[in-house]
Amino acid sequence: MARYRKRPVEVDAVRYDGTNRDEVDAFMGQAGKVEETKLPGPGRGLHDGIVIHTLEGDMTASPGDWIIRGVQGEHYPCKPDIFAATYEEA
Repeated sequence: MARYRKRPVEVDAVRYDGTNRDEVDAFMGQAGKVEETKLPGPGRGLHDGIVIHTLEGDMTASPGDWIIRGVQGEHYPCKPDIFAATYEEA
């Protein structure tokens, strides 16, 4: 079995904080569309979120998630713990 290492790549990203939908919209530009939604929260109730249209289909982002622009200009959400384990500021 061969082992492989992920190539180093820099990405652009913005953190969604629940109040900056316009900033996320501007970040995605013409390449993406953001829609507001309600997501189940911890316990009971709903919290604000956004829907990101990705190459793999619609994905939701909660406050605290990062929105990443990939190497082909695609956008997708990333949970904060995965983002911290995968990326560092360039």
